Amino acid sequence: MTSRAPIDLGRRERQIVEVVYRLGRASVAEVLAALPNPPGYSSVRAMLRILEEKGHLKHEQDGPRYVYLPVIRHEKARRSVLRHMVDTFFGGSSVQAAAALLESDDVRLDDEDLRRLGELIARARGKER
Repeated sequence: MTSRAPIDLGRRERQIVEVVYRLGRASVAEVLAALPNPPGYSSVRAMLRILEEKGHLKHEQDGPRYVYLPVIRHEKARRSVLRHMVDTFFGGSSVQAAAALLESDDVRLDDEDLRRLGELIARARGKER
């Protein structure tokens, strides 16, 4: 079983994985409580088992219940999903993806955001040398 980022998941599976990432670890009841328009308890339990079989989650025994945890760190999953999106929608071009974000009408950058972007650009320039 190989762990991978949640790019091959359906909507409800993604919601469940997001809940587990947000909480860090979660029981079936905790996942159920955090889902919008939740299905039944046994449906959530079954989806958690499937997500474990797919390699996205693992479980630990906590008394009489299972507690589910992400298999890969959130940052690694986030990078993998982002890479998949850039490859799929922007032909692999990080520049085109960043430009699409920055040129969006609803993006508002404050001075701190611009400073941080400047640091990232300077770091990227340093890597080229």
